[in-house]
Amino acid sequence: MFLGEVIKKYRNEHNLSLRAFASKCGLSYTYISMLEKNIDYRTGKPIAPTLDSVKYISSAMNIPIDDLLKMLDDKQEFRLNEDISESDLNNKIPILGTVKAGYDWLAEENVIGYITDEDTVKNYKKNINEYFALQVTGDSMLPLLTKGDLVIVHSQDDVESGQTAVVLINGEEATVKKIIKTNEGIELHAMNPYYPIKKFTFEDMKNIPVKIIGRVKEAKIKGAFE
Repeated sequence: MFLGEVIKKYRNEHNLSLRAFASKCGLSYTYISMLEKNIDYRTGKPIAPTLDSVKYISSAMNIPIDDLLKMLDDKQEFRLNEDISESDLNNKIPILGTVKAGYDWLAEENVIGYITDEDTVKNYKKNINEYFALQVTGDSMLPLLTKGDLVIVHSQDDVESGQTAVVLINGEEATVKKIIKTNEGIELHAMNPYYPIKKFTFEDMKNIPVKIIGRVKEAKIKGAFE
């Protein structure tokens, strides 16, 4: 097996998401995803993990590094640590095409690209792994947002009333709406006046469910939500 196959097998056996395993290793989830796919997204070629990465992964699995190496195929290649820089993997914000419930919504199959321009990334670099971008679909946020626009989102499960958030309803694709909190629950307000206000009680939020997954920090118009 290649290292990525060992990782995926371990994650499945221990019911760990890609993001959770990456955190356990102290490595970027993007890097772990590349290992599992056995492709370096930066070059399009098979990835050769660094020896330090193998050490971190073996520690996370609680497997001696020698035992881990014995599991690997003879064709598995490695790189000297100084030959590759993993830091650039932490200089990207993943762009999601969809967000759905029931699995790791930051998994690689949902990622359609990355925001890499320095002017944008530098604003989030300190905690960049807490951010993702979502591609807008539909017209409920017109005229501010149109189909294909991007919103940069901070992962969090609650926001203040009046802030704009990404909300997941009943496991469907995420929706971007302004959140208004009431004594009974929350209201989701669209920018487009043709869309009615959606109201959910606290019981609705639990049973449907309705879940806030992040606060919108920036849109195509920089700073629009600040």
